[in-house]
Amino acid sequence: MANNNNSLFTELALEGPTEFASALAPAAAAGHFDEVRGSVSSRLHSPVDLPGQLQSQSQSQSQSQGTSAALPTMGPLAPLIGATPLFSVTPSQPPVAKIPTGARDTADAAPLSTTWTTFFNFLGTDGFYDLNRRSANLQRQIRDNGVTYNVYADADGPQRPWSLDLFPMIVSEQDWAKIEVGVAQRAKLLNGIMADIYGPQTLLANGLLPSALVHGHAGYLRAMNGYRPPGGTYLHIAAFDIAHGPGGQWSVVSQRTQAPSGLGYLLENRLTISLLFPEAFRDMKVQRLAATYRALIDGMRAASPVADSRVVLLTSGPYNETYFEHAYLARYLGLTLVEGSDLMVRNDRLFLKTLKGLEPVHGLLKRLDDEFLDPLELRSDSTLGVPGLLQVIRAGHVMVVNTPGSAFLESSALLGFLPALSRHLLGETLALPSQATWWCGERAVMRDALSQLKHCVIKPTYPGTGVASVLGHTLNQRELDEWAGRILRRGEDFTVQAYQPLSQTPTWHGQRLEPRSAMLRVFAVADGTGAWQVLPGGLARLAGKNENIASMQHGGSSADVWVVGRDADRRAAETSIAPAPLVADPTTIKPAQAAASPALQRRPVTSRAAENLFWLGRYTERAENAVRLSRLTLQCLGGENQNSPPLLAWLTRMAVGNMLVLGTVPPATQARRVFERALIANLADTTQAASVGYNLSAVKSAAAAVRERLSQDQWQMIVRTESDFFEQSDNFGLPAVLKTPAKDHNHGRRVTDPESDHDLQAALEHPVEYSSVEALKTLESVSRHLAAVTGAQTDRMTRDDGWRLLSAGRLIERLQM
Repeated sequence: MANNNNSLFTELALEGPTEFASALAPAAAAGHFDEVRGSVSSRLHSPVDLPGQLQSQSQSQSQSQGTSAALPTMGPLAPLIGATPLFSVTPSQPPVAKIPTGARDTADAAPLSTTWTTFFNFLGTDGFYDLNRRSANLQRQIRDNGVTYNVYADADGPQRPWSLDLFPMIVSEQDWAKIEVGVAQRAKLLNGIMADIYGPQTLLANGLLPSALVHGHAGYLRAMNGYRPPGGTYLHIAAFDIAHGPGGQWSVVSQRTQAPSGLGYLLENRLTISLLFPEAFRDMKVQRLAATYRALIDGMRAASPVADSRVVLLTSGPYNETYFEHAYLARYLGLTLVEGSDLMVRNDRLFLKTLKGLEPVHGLLKRLDDEFLDPLELRSDSTLGVPGLLQVIRAGHVMVVNTPGSAFLESSALLGFLPALSRHLLGETLALPSQATWWCGERAVMRDALSQLKHCVIKPTYPGTGVASVLGHTLNQRELDEWAGRILRRGEDFTVQAYQPLSQTPTWHGQRLEPRSAMLRVFAVADGTGAWQVLPGGLARLAGKNENIASMQHGGSSADVWVVGRDADRRAAETSIAPAPLVADPTTIKPAQAAASPALQRRPVTSRAAENLFWLGRYTERAENAVRLSRLTLQCLGGENQNSPPLLAWLTRMAVGNMLVLGTVPPATQARRVFERALIANLADTTQAASVGYNLSAVKSAAAAVRERLSQDQWQMIVRTESDFFEQSDNFGLPAVLKTPAKDHNHGRRVTDPESDHDLQAALEHPVEYSSVEALKTLESVSRHLAAVTGAQTDRMTRDDGWRLLSAGRLIERLQM
């Protein structure tokens, strides 16, 4: 068998990298567009004939979009090719290729597309051997950078590392030209719809848009009726989820206007993947992203009420599912990251609370939903917003991106009405069609839709109903009947959208190439001149294996998006996407320089940031003290004078006085080994305020709250110090009763009950030989890492008021020690 594999590998080695990749890359599943080959899968089964298109008087405009209005044709899904790793490596043998059965025949029938041929040529045949190493480096960099995604978006929800695939999703120049035109047109259309709805409302009066989809939607804010922002730009950012259909056509599946996420994650994806494939990235002429972000900043400043404006980024806080992105964007764009508690309203103006007093705010890039913005006029139970904010907006004293009240545009039902709205408002036909969509609030549509549920996706029309999207072909007949009953009772609450299989792009999983379904999110931004710029790339969301829904909430992954084939313009080439340095002393900056670069704007220290920096200094010093004293105690307990009663008595007083062990533990003079075991057991206990584990977690928590003010190196070191400590603490040795401990919701660490001595008693009754050698080894490693953190805090931070408070916190803790 080994000889056969080696001979096969030798045969492939004689071929070029394109043939090699074609043989190793399985074809997409049946009915899916194959991105790597640029065509529908050759394993496509005969399509199933489905009834004709649905139509009604008000939604018949969907027919004008040609094939997009027809219900899809589908065949059964074939299993993925490639059940075993493509490479097996043993110490005595070179890598051996394992070609999936039938893969060569499929590759010969469908050659790779031009873009993927170019990519694999840059990778080279030898480059396939290196993919596992690059994948390991990718995961390590994500972990070191602390890129996370809060799965459940609440305080108790677990944060997991951001999932990023090794291969980018490549979009050709021809495809992107169509996408770019269509997305810019749609952004302009949505802005026009919002201008009409909050203005004359002619669309409702003429029956082009049902009133129920506007006034019945919780995202329509009556408090904003009659408001017109500067320049008439209601939307500065719009995101569109688009799919590549089996026929190769692109269509819009959904749109996001309230606070679309992804702009920060796609930046991190680009920085990471471009470093893993630098030759391909450079020579394939991948279009740059930075100019679009510059256009976003320029557009916000152009719409702000004053020339020398201060723009801040409003976040809901560290428990938000995309908080990493908020901090990343704030640092990259040169904006101050604030929470609702950092802002206040006085005399119809918005102010930022800083150490130097109240400072005016003229622009707000919000990263939270509209309903939480103002507890006075919206949700009264919201603690995330700013009381009186809507009044400031209506008074024209602050510009908010996007203008509150845009959430009704996100309804899936709106897609079915956009073709007619485009002809009415723009005098144009949509360049990028929508996925065929029908709102069941009209009886003519509802009757036809009921018979087609098995071939469609059932979506809620309005948010907050507790109903998730359902794929009709995954339901049995009983479940279909139940859904039909719900639609009959409340048709306006449901929207039916034609189902089409997502295109599949190659990914690297389990040491082999696998096709995964992909959904592409693209962004358009207003540049302040009345035009829209489409970010040349986007965020590709990949479905899990054998999954039909591309969602991070459902365990999906992401991929960088490369738009290739066009030389970057000069402005893009001169603009970097690396985080810009921040300047503390505004007296050294000329006004012209500050206006030209957001990074040169003076960065205020908010009261919240000041508090977190102060405690970051204190917790860092506490952690160092705890590590230093724990090392000293363990070294003395195992040293030459370990039997010296005066030394043991002093160690007991010192350890108990600094809460390294509880006062109920027998002193070292009476039971030295029990005292040592108790000390080691307490090191990683996150409920004891003086333990090493607690203080390392507190350092990370405080740093996360001011992450945009820390250098990447300092943040990486803090994350690594905390994670490495808890991983290595498992080697200390645990009694049987602690093998299955309770979990701390915020950290997932080992915890004890602070109200009782049950765990301590169990440790005494079930003694285990704790390893002081492993404990000392871990503490020495933590000590080195903390020294690096301290050095970064001392020498690698901007000397502003925040840094002075951090230093004051360290000194206060040192004096108290």
